[in-house]
This record gives sequence, C-alpha cells and structure tokens, in this order.
Amino acid sequence: MRVPLSWLREYVDLPATETGRDVQAKLISAGLEVETVEQLGAGLTGPLVVGKVLTIEELTEFKKPIRFCTVDVGQANGTGEPQEIICGARNFAAGDKVVVALPGAVLPGDFRIAERKTYGRVSRGMICSGDELGMGDDGTHGIIVLPPELEIGIDATKLLELYDEVLDIAVTPDRGYCLSMRGVARETATAYGLPLRDPALLDVPAPNSYGYPVRITDPIGCDRFTARTVVGLEPEARSPIWLRRRLQKAGMRPISLAVDVTNYVMLELGQPLHAYDRSRLEGPIGVRRAEAGEKITTLDGTVRVLDAADLVITDNRGPIGIAGVMGGAHTEIADPETDPETGVVTGTAEVVIEAAHFDAISIARTARRHKLSSEASKRFERGVDPQAAAAAAQRCVDLLVLLAGGTAEAGVTEVSAPSAPRTITLPANHPDKVAGVDYGRETVVRRLQEVGCDVYGQDELVVTVPSWRPDLNEPNDLAEEVIRLEGYENLPSTLPKPPAGRGLTERQRVHRRVGRALAGAGYVEALNYPFIGEQALDNLGLDADDARRRLVKLVNPLSDEEPALRTTLLPGLLGALRRNDSRGSHDLALFETGLVFRPEGQPGVAVRLPVDRRPSDAEIAEVNAVLPAQPRRAAVVLAGAREQAGWWGKGYPSDWADAIEAGRTVAAEAGVELIISADQHAPWHPGRCAAFHVEVDGEKVLVGHAGELHPRVVKAFGLPARACAMEIDLDLLEKANEGPVKAPRISSFPVATQDVALVVAADVPAADVQAALSEGAGELLESVRLFDVYTGDQLGEGTKSLAYALKFRAEDRTLTVDEATAARDAAVALASERTGAVLRGA
Repeated sequence: MRVPLSWLREYVDLPATETGRDVQAKLISAGLEVETVEQLGAGLTGPLVVGKVLTIEELTEFKKPIRFCTVDVGQANGTGEPQEIICGARNFAAGDKVVVALPGAVLPGDFRIAERKTYGRVSRGMICSGDELGMGDDGTHGIIVLPPELEIGIDATKLLELYDEVLDIAVTPDRGYCLSMRGVARETATAYGLPLRDPALLDVPAPNSYGYPVRITDPIGCDRFTARTVVGLEPEARSPIWLRRRLQKAGMRPISLAVDVTNYVMLELGQPLHAYDRSRLEGPIGVRRAEAGEKITTLDGTVRVLDAADLVITDNRGPIGIAGVMGGAHTEIADPETDPETGVVTGTAEVVIEAAHFDAISIARTARRHKLSSEASKRFERGVDPQAAAAAAQRCVDLLVLLAGGTAEAGVTEVSAPSAPRTITLPANHPDKVAGVDYGRETVVRRLQEVGCDVYGQDELVVTVPSWRPDLNEPNDLAEEVIRLEGYENLPSTLPKPPAGRGLTERQRVHRRVGRALAGAGYVEALNYPFIGEQALDNLGLDADDARRRLVKLVNPLSDEEPALRTTLLPGLLGALRRNDSRGSHDLALFETGLVFRPEGQPGVAVRLPVDRRPSDAEIAEVNAVLPAQPRRAAVVLAGAREQAGWWGKGYPSDWADAIEAGRTVAAEAGVELIISADQHAPWHPGRCAAFHVEVDGEKVLVGHAGELHPRVVKAFGLPARACAMEIDLDLLEKANEGPVKAPRISSFPVATQDVALVVAADVPAADVQAALSEGAGELLESVRLFDVYTGDQLGEGTKSLAYALKFRAEDRTLTVDEATAARDAAVALASERTGAVLRGA
C-alpha cells in the first residue's frame, strides 16, 4: 500500500515538521512494515509553469515528425513573449494548456533544461510529459494536457503536487484494514496520540424499496450488497488533477472519471467498488455461484471459463462480473466519443454503484483459480469492513455528483444478512501474562479502545471487536494489540535459562557430527525441498512394488508436479547436481541430511491437538500413531574430478569407491563399523553397488547403499556420466552404536609393518579377505589397508592378487620380528581358511 503523506495529513493533524521518515519510524514501532519512503520530486527544480500552445509548425524534412511550437507562458519567462519550443509529441493541439519547463529547470535524473539549437531551430524550453516529471503512467504516454480553465504562467509544481513523500507499506494478511488510507490514518493517529478524522463518517440515507433491484441467492458468499444510482453524468467530464495525482502516487493509473472515483474511494476507505453502465444492464443484479462451464469476458479482454465454486454478479443475460475479483466487459463504463460532425460527446451518463462484502475464502480461491489477482481481491481476501459498504457507496455518489454534474437517485438498495458484533472475554491481566510486563487494567482498556473496541467490565473484560478487524478472534489477538501499541521495543529482553545438563540429544549430536565430517571431506551441503513426484521415482528406475513408491500425498501441494513427501533424499540431490553441472560446475560433491517419509500400515486422520494447554501423553500418542515413519538419512552425490590435477601431480575422477568411503565416514561419526557387501539395488549400477549392513542387537541390518548410478538413471536425470551416490539411515546407525566412542590409546612404541599378497578367486570380495585378516591377526593388529589389486596372465584365469599392508604395535613393548611374523601368519591362515586365499609366490 502506497500512502502519500500529503493525503494522510487530511485525516491526522501531524506536526508540520514531521517527515516521511518520522512517520515511518512511528508506524514500524506500531507493528506495520513500512519498507521505503519515496521522495517524489527529488532532483526537480523550476521554473516549471503552465503554458498555452499558440501555434504549431510541422517540420517535415526530418526522419521523424517534429513540431516547432510557440507557447504563451505569461510573465514566467521575464519578457512576456511566446516561448519557442521544439517537441516531438503528437497528443496536443494549438490552444491546449501544457506544462512547460523553462531554461534553468532541472528534471528528475539531473536532466537540465537550457536553450539549444536542434532540428535547425532554437528550442527555449521543453513541453513535459508525465514520465519526464516522475509522475508515473497516466495512460497517454504523451504530453500532459491540462484543463483549459487554468491560468497561464502559474507554478506547475504546486498544481501537479510534484513534491511529496510516499510511504510504501507491506501489509501483512492480518492487517487488511491498512490497505486503505482510513486504516493507515487510524494507526498513525494512535501512534501519535492524535484524533482521527474518519472519512467513513458520512450521512448515509436509509435503504428503501425503490433502489436498483438486487437478488442474492448465496448469502454466505455475499452477506451485504449496497447499490446506488447516479444519472445525468457529463460524458466529457474528466478526473480533476488532484484526483489523478493521488491515484498515481498510490500506484494506480487514471482511466476515466467514474472508474477513477471508484478506485479513489477504495484507496480511501478500503471498500472495493464497481461501477456499471446502467444502459448496459438487463434486469436486476444478482449474486450467485457460477454454473460449471459458464463463460465471461472480463475487463482485461480475457474469456474465462467459470468454476461452480466461483461467486459471480449477474443480470438477466448471465454473469457480468466475477465477484470481488474483476468486472465483466459487457457492462463496463464506455469511453467518451465525440461526433466529428456535430461535436456532441457521447458516453456513459448513468451508472449503478456496487459496494458489497464477499466471503474472504471464496474470493481468495477464485482469484487463485483464475490466476487473477486484482486490487479488489487483494482486499477482500484479507478482510474488508462490512459496515463500510454504505459509506463507500455514498462517498462515490457524492464525488460523481460533484465532479461529473450528475444527480443521485433517491433509491437506496441494501441487502444484508443478519449479523451480530463479535465479543471476546478477556481477563484484564491477560496481556500482562503474555508479555511479562505489568501494563495494568487502565492501559489495556485504553489501548483496546484506540484499536476501535468497546470494552466493559473490571477483572473480566468483555470486548466488542470493531467490524474492520476480522483478525481479532481470541484473547491472544487482543493481547497482541496491547503489546504492539505499547511498543515491542519496551518488552524486557530476558534469555531463557535451560535446566542444567539438558543439552543436545545423542541423535542431534550424531547429526551434527555427520554434517561436519562430510563437509571436512570436501562435500558441500545442499538443502532441498522435501517434496517428490512420481516422475522422479520413475527416473530412479524403481520397481512397482518398491517401498519407496508408497508416498504420503499432500492435500495442498506447492507444486502439482511434486505432490508428495520424499521417500529418499536422492532426487533432490540429483536435481541439485544437474543444475550446478548445467551452470558450468562440473566437479561436484554434494551432501544432505534430512528426514524421509515412509507410510506404514493403513493411513489415518490425526486428532487436532489443543493450543490452550499441553496435550496429554495419550493425545500425543494418538497423533504419532497415524504419522508416517520419518527416519533421518544422510546422502551424497558425486560427479567429475574428486581431486584436481595440478603441479602436485595427476588428479583422479570420483567413482563408486568414493561413495562407499563417504558411507564409512558417516558410520565412523556414529561409532559404528559398516559391513560392506556387493548388491543389486536401484538406482545403482548392478555391478558397482555396495550394501551397508550393521549389527543391531546381534542381527545384521541393512542401513544403506552406495555406488555408481545406473546409466539409465544418469540419462533420465540429465547427469554427468558415471555419477555416484550414497544414502544411509542415521537412525539405524545410532541404534547400532554400543555406547560412547572411546578414544584410542596412543602407544609410544614403534610400529611393525608386514605386507602380504594373497591370491584369491576373482569373485571373492576384498572386504571378506580384509575381515578375515583383521580377525586372525589378533590384538596386536593396529590397521590393515588394501594397497594393490593385480590381475594378469601370471596368476591364471579367474584369480586376482590382493596386497595388504598390516601394521602391528603393542602398548607396552617394542614388538620383535618373530611376534609380528607370527601375527601375520595367523592372519593369513584364517584368510586362507575362510576365502581360499594363497600367499602369492608360495
């Protein structure tokens, strides 16, 4: 909402020294989001005067049309002689009054006006358009043509109100009343402690039976409809300058007098209105739900197919407007037209003014359904004062009578559903308890009265909520009003004191350690939306009976393409990988930790938990019973080079082994050792996929997979070739943890290294051989590492050689060669027994 300060001063007697910045600070303190204060006329200096075009000479010898004009500016130029000005605009004629910038003037953008020779003539000034003066769009994109009655030579800066300050307020959904000058003025008056001149306090005639007929068949969708008629309008009447300028400052484009008046009253009172050309109406105005498939051409020229839930305005022919959103083209106000022979101006001479109150939810859904957000729908869906309809219609009638020479018909139509004021019972000390501040009853009552409430009672207050505040529904809403008006900045800042010994849970610690470890290993965290669609699961190549295809569908998804909660972290990470690769980042290592959602059993409906007390354990258990399982996962994706080449040597590409190592890194942070074996599991390559298992209570449990992605998956997602991924269940790792991780003891004695090369069958996993070596070597073994894999003709077909480095160390002595050799032989013996390994060369 754009609020011109000059307009605001009409309703609140602000001190003359108050600037827009001062008002901004006050309103922010009162809880409004005033984003900017725009200084209109900044950089503009005169002389800027009203002139009359005397003659126009067309210069035809140039590529584009140029006009040499003489303009009478009176004594503003010091000589009284006509001012000679070159101009290229075509929307004015001899005899028109225009705005002239004389030499010495400076226009916005530091555009200095001086005498200069151009197009073979000397131009002494400039005839100005609205854009050149920073006035905004007036619909013509040409020269400003002023009313003929204006005096020549007067100051145009005051006439056009070029100097002003405009507050740009971001109105939150609960402050819909501030989408009007009336609402902002009320907040300003309260913030300054000044009286408010309420523009809605008008003498409104009582409704009678001879107004324009209105029939409402849906009183829930439309609970109030006021109709007034004005006849005898002068079709050639134009909006006065002050009206057009206020609309422009508020961010709206002037159109025609009748439309400008309805927009002006909407900005002033917050009540959207619509003007119908009565000559185009057929029969009474009706309000009903649309019939499915009905069509209407709206004011923007678009033919729209209506939904059965849309609320529409009708006459005998059918829909003539989408209620609360946009009117129809068949009954719009006609533009004035002049008969070239007789000079008679024709146009709309009779209008019916609509001021109605519509259901906020219905209007919001209709606007979103048709992707048609308007100034009216913006206000209705945030809440419009239902009691303001009659006053807004009267204000509109008064302006049309004043500015267009019309006559208001005596008929007043007002159809309304029965309603009663809303009341809330509030303990007088409730705001004190909410804020932790002792305000006292008098302060609470005074602040609620400033909001517009009627307050009765002593210790227990009965508060009648004003009609323009639909957001006030319970005691906490009233407490918020007291607190914000007393000033959020006056609330004491007290840090909570948590009970000693209650820090992070073990689950939280593991989660944080995993994130730090992966970041330290060179991975970059990517935070993705937890939503997924069937297409992503198809791209992963999942079977029809895969558990990851059982989805939790959202009732109101952000995107129709992703209507469910994710069952795996991989689609989001693969999408991030694709986006970054397409933007030129080809060497990527990304990770994410987060929840996935796995429905179990039959779906149920959760109970609504209370908010006025702590839910009982039974209520919480009932909610948890119908929630899907939400295990916490960690996942990584890799592509491109894992290590860059440089002066230090060759780099190497990322591959399935890096993905497996990421799984080991995660498990190590949880204090668990993974059991790794070959597997076939989508979306990984069948021959380059590893399964992760851990022991939980003596049982072997699958916790994740890693490896190279299947080529079909790579193609479906548009990923770099041979991309790799890993996903692991952090909750299962936590269960496999047998307690706090013990720090290893560091021995001061030297290490003894023994290398062994074992020949095994080609299908024997290296992990099985390494496990046997570790178990057979006994307690002296410190580490075992595979450092070479060899296959060749020397070994024979179907075999391979695995070379391991075994490190032995004792805590209390230096090992002898015989002790190290004995431990190595024991390790080789067990590996031979379990895997058929044979010492190479033996």
